[in-house]
Amino acid sequence: MKTIFRVILLFLAVLLGVVQGEHTNNWAVLVSTSRFWFNYRHMANVLSMYRTVKRLGIPDSQIILMLSDDVSCNPRNLFPGKVYNNADRALDLYGDNIEVDYRGYEVTVENFIRLLTDRWDGDKQPRSKRLLTDDRSNIFIYMTGHGGNEFLKFQDAEEIGAQDIADAFEQMWEKRRYNEILFMIDTCQANTMYSRFYSPNILAVGSSKLDESSYSHHADTDVGVAVIDRFTYYNLEFLEKVDRQSKTTIADLFASYNPKDIHSNPGIRADLFKRDLKDVLVTDFFGSVQHAEVDNSTHNGTDVDTILKNLMVSEELRDKIVGRGGNTTEVETPEVASSTAAAAAAAGPKEETGKPLPEADDSAHGPLSVLGPATIAAIAAVVFIGSSLVRL
Repeated sequence: MKTIFRVILLFLAVLLGVVQGEHTNNWAVLVSTSRFWFNYRHMANVLSMYRTVKRLGIPDSQIILMLSDDVSCNPRNLFPGKVYNNADRALDLYGDNIEVDYRGYEVTVENFIRLLTDRWDGDKQPRSKRLLTDDRSNIFIYMTGHGGNEFLKFQDAEEIGAQDIADAFEQMWEKRRYNEILFMIDTCQANTMYSRFYSPNILAVGSSKLDESSYSHHADTDVGVAVIDRFTYYNLEFLEKVDRQSKTTIADLFASYNPKDIHSNPGIRADLFKRDLKDVLVTDFFGSVQHAEVDNSTHNGTDVDTILKNLMVSEELRDKIVGRGGNTTEVETPEVASSTAAAAAAAGPKEETGKPLPEADDSAHGPLSVLGPATIAAIAAVVFIGSSLVRL
């Protein structure tokens, strides 16, 4: 008997896996870990990515922005309240429409790990500062700062290790907090930061290999420091050509990397990722092209009862599934109806005490009407196979 139920559960798991489908929402976690004015470019890196994912459709409510310093208000900034990523200063990255979730000394290793795993002290953390993802969420995680072999510095005071991030991702997977993750990091020896990953459905890319630095692209003489890093610059150059309806793939993005331009060797890790990169759209991570799920009671003109009948489910069982039988409705006789009307007329008008109940939906098929035909058919198939095995 145990073997029979194991077979049924396995079959049901396969069916549910087929029905599950693809992601339904997108999130972005953008982190600048560096302080001080001379690290201006790291804040510009993150704000550039912030502008890109917003342009491609991810709303602020699904973006977690962590800025460890506010160079826009630094007294050295010749352009107060503004941040630029190019010497021509054509685009103000800070602008009037920016929502910073963690700033200054809030950007810590502890808060970053808590954000990923959603492990907070009680209910003190506001929802706007939490990563409220689920098993249908695709998450883009971008980090930039100063790093080394399997570590990234936070605030020039503490470090996060490659193993720390790997373990956080594993907790996320166990808690069903993501569907797929794209992890991108721009720092020295960046490729070592994803070397410890072991959880499924993670695609990782870094700006430089072991013992290799990550370089800035150019400086603005008026600002006085470098304004963007090379790896991020060439990613943005590619992404500026992408819109929400674009069919450009992640494979196209990775193919655009030229070590001669970047001055380092970007790395890609895709062994944990189950999809072919040629089938992964850029907007699967950088945008928010949502897939609606419609669960109707009929499909292609075939109702639930017909599906069950085709599966050779008995009439008695079909009646139970679609909710027929067992319910009786009393019908008033003419005498009862007339006496009721006379009594109501004698009592006079009554004050209305509430709104009438909504009319019943004739398309409903009973207690399982909330389930679509595919789901009901799957359940019926499991029941049918189980009953057949029992007979054997």
